[in-house]
Amino acid sequence: MNAPFAPVKPDIGYSACPHDCPSTCALEIDLMPDGRIGRVRGAEANSYTAGVICAKVARYAERANHPERLLQPLLRTGPKGSGQFTPISWREALDRTAEAFLAAEKKYGSETVWPYFYAGTMGLVQRDGINRLRHAKRYSGQHSTICVTLARAGYIAATGHLSGPDPREMAKSDCVVIWGTNAVHTQVNVMTHAIRARKERGAKIVVVDVYNNATAQQADMALILRPGTDGALACAVMHVLFRDGYADRDYMARHTDVPAELEAHLQTRTPEWASAITGLSVTEIEAFARLLGETRRHYIRLGYGFARSRNGAVNMHAATCIASVTGSWQYEGGGAFHNNGAIFHWNKTLIDGLDAIDPNIRMLDQSQIGPVLTGDAKALKNGPPVTALLIQSTNPMEVAPDSNLVKRGFERDDLFVCVHEQFMTATAKMADIVLPATMFTEHDDIYQAGGQQHILLGPKLVEAPGEARENHYVICELAKRLGAEHPGFGMSAMEIVEATLKASGWPDVATLRSQRWHDCQPDFETAHFLNGFGWPDRKFRFAPDWAAMGPDHAGMPRLPDHWTSIEEATEEHPFRLATSPARNFLNTSFTETPTSTSRETRPTAFIHPEDAARLQIADGQLVRLGNRRGQIRIHAKLYDGVQRGVVIVESIWPHAAFVDGMGINALTGADAAQPNGGGAFHDNAIWVRAA
Repeated sequence: MNAPFAPVKPDIGYSACPHDCPSTCALEIDLMPDGRIGRVRGAEANSYTAGVICAKVARYAERANHPERLLQPLLRTGPKGSGQFTPISWREALDRTAEAFLAAEKKYGSETVWPYFYAGTMGLVQRDGINRLRHAKRYSGQHSTICVTLARAGYIAATGHLSGPDPREMAKSDCVVIWGTNAVHTQVNVMTHAIRARKERGAKIVVVDVYNNATAQQADMALILRPGTDGALACAVMHVLFRDGYADRDYMARHTDVPAELEAHLQTRTPEWASAITGLSVTEIEAFARLLGETRRHYIRLGYGFARSRNGAVNMHAATCIASVTGSWQYEGGGAFHNNGAIFHWNKTLIDGLDAIDPNIRMLDQSQIGPVLTGDAKALKNGPPVTALLIQSTNPMEVAPDSNLVKRGFERDDLFVCVHEQFMTATAKMADIVLPATMFTEHDDIYQAGGQQHILLGPKLVEAPGEARENHYVICELAKRLGAEHPGFGMSAMEIVEATLKASGWPDVATLRSQRWHDCQPDFETAHFLNGFGWPDRKFRFAPDWAAMGPDHAGMPRLPDHWTSIEEATEEHPFRLATSPARNFLNTSFTETPTSTSRETRPTAFIHPEDAARLQIADGQLVRLGNRRGQIRIHAKLYDGVQRGVVIVESIWPHAAFVDGMGINALTGADAAQPNGGGAFHDNAIWVRAA
């Protein structure tokens, strides 16, 4: 009678991490008796996730059950940015939004409305369904440049296809090179498989990055180079491979385009030449090249750091070329990998409304939202102003480059903004209408994994709190009010998932519910390009056709090289700034959770002690960073894990976390990088002064 009650064992729900990370982890989630989620963990049965997820997602209940979640629609009643809102009904919020869009269209034409989104969720239906409304209504298009364009252009310029060796093969490698990604912070599963290779095979782990971060600290060899100089390192490595007899000439003769021309070109790209550019020692460069030459089964894991520099496409191409000089593509656990996006062959007509596209509608650059909203004619493609925005799954006030310009744009009195969000972000505070959004366990969706090879189902597991509604609901309800027609507006999210799976040749929803995921990995020969690369001649391109990668290709080098298109340090701006990812944030997601913010403590600028001594800056002192775009104040951290003349600020902290209420992207540029645009967040020349 007095025996204690046995604890209630929670049910288990199965899903996929929705956040902007290549790992797209398979998840197991405790479903609590009170209808909320509890503990989140990685699925051990998934061969890539292997039971391991990052700490921030493991504590997702803290975010999902946060007391400051938006729970009802809001109407702004005070000045933009004031945070003064009053609750209204969903019906009124949607009616007001539709009326504003229709009024804007009547005055300026359909292109004045710009649906704006990105990767707050990576679910295909909830993320991309906004495009269906865009195309059905002939609203301005979005060129999505804020993350991947530069890295993808460089990899595809070499291979002709966005795919590569099975990422699980890292565990079967004798040398794993983690280049341009702080995997401990951003895709922990890379470390899972790399460390397994070390434990089981004695593999070496090499990290190439711009500061001695958490991943570099786990490496057998850490190469800390100056930002934007990866191409020089790659060229010097290939120089040594040719010079010392490590180049696989037979492989190159069969599988590459101009190996003799490449070898001649690299004659002057010596380790001494690269040392002066990268800041690495000749000894470090020689040792790295020798390790690759003597360890043919090497797997080069290429990250998104390449996408953050103006010469990132050229650098990515150069690093990818190493695997073709050594011929490491031939071996299990060998080759170079960036992303598997092309293996999924989706038919997204229903999701995106691809059958409704008008090719005459202008495409606006996502990264140039500042110039767009402040009336820059070139950014607007010489078209009408943008006077209405619908924003889902992104926070451009803090994420987009050139924050001061973005802020000025959002402050316009003639700009109507509807933001669909989970929290009152800086962007939501600038809105006229704010709509409460669901989180991934509260709606249905389907996910693909760019950093691995699975399609994963993400079914609704719990009811949303308050009046939160899914992205798909908002798009369909606005379509009704705006007179937009498309079959997808009359279907549920799961019906669209089912139809898309069928149209794409993948297993149906019932099968995915049963299996939880579907492995799409191509066979070994295809994945390693042993039957040929993705170009018509089936050859790997040492000499890429940059014109095929984008319209802005003038001046890009014919062969791998150090391309000086970066913001070089000058006498006026003697430091180079990289805004590298923080461990406990994912862009601006998780910046609202107490555990993440307490672990990150505060915005910090990593500065070399010798630079600090010269500037009379003490550890923990408030300093000012600036350039012609703006300036911020931030606390200094003296750190000898950066090169002299380099500053690292791990981000993205909200504006409000900074002393002056303006964050790190006040210093980043919105200019479009070559060949096809891209935000150069790690490529900034700045000055540093004691505050």
